[in-house]
Amino acid sequence: MKIVLASANKGKIKEIKAYFEGSEVLAYSDILEPLEIVEDGDTYQANAVIKAKTIYDLLKDKLKDFVVLADDSGITVPVLGNIPGVYSARYAGVGASDKENLYKLIDALKEKNIKKTPAFYTAAMAIVSDKGIFTVHGWMHGEVIDEARGEGGFGYDPMFIPEGFEETLGELDLSIKEQFSHRTKALRLVGLVM
Repeated sequence: MKIVLASANKGKIKEIKAYFEGSEVLAYSDILEPLEIVEDGDTYQANAVIKAKTIYDLLKDKLKDFVVLADDSGITVPVLGNIPGVYSARYAGVGASDKENLYKLIDALKEKNIKKTPAFYTAAMAIVSDKGIFTVHGWMHGEVIDEARGEGGFGYDPMFIPEGFEETLGELDLSIKEQFSHRTKALRLVGLVM
């Protein structure tokens, strides 16, 4: 069975392909022309379903024996009013880079003189196949800091320290993050559904 990822995010694609090593995993852009999917849901779950359903509908007459997997994820900082939340990928504006989003959140902490505060990542995944639509969630708790440390990971990883660690996800080896990340937790549940 093919797993088609409804994502253009290279970091997510890399993590998901590594998780399903040994399976046939394709980014939708390997099969279809690039397209803009409007993520106008007000929850991670809604956006994941929008992406997965869009790609599934485009492929259902072209492929056999496949599922579409979509991830919508982000970081939430409660002390800042739960931002950026569902807007994590476009926190610094539509088309903003990971670094622009990262430094906008660091600036928001600095504006409030916050050096370190609790935060959490959420990953919602939607699986769409001929059997229907299924969704799962995974979370990773920790703290955000007002600086970027490390070059690993992507997105907000250089400012996020997971519970039980002193280093940011940007400093930790990817193999450590893969053991307990929000995405890994959601992927474990995906494996139970597929």
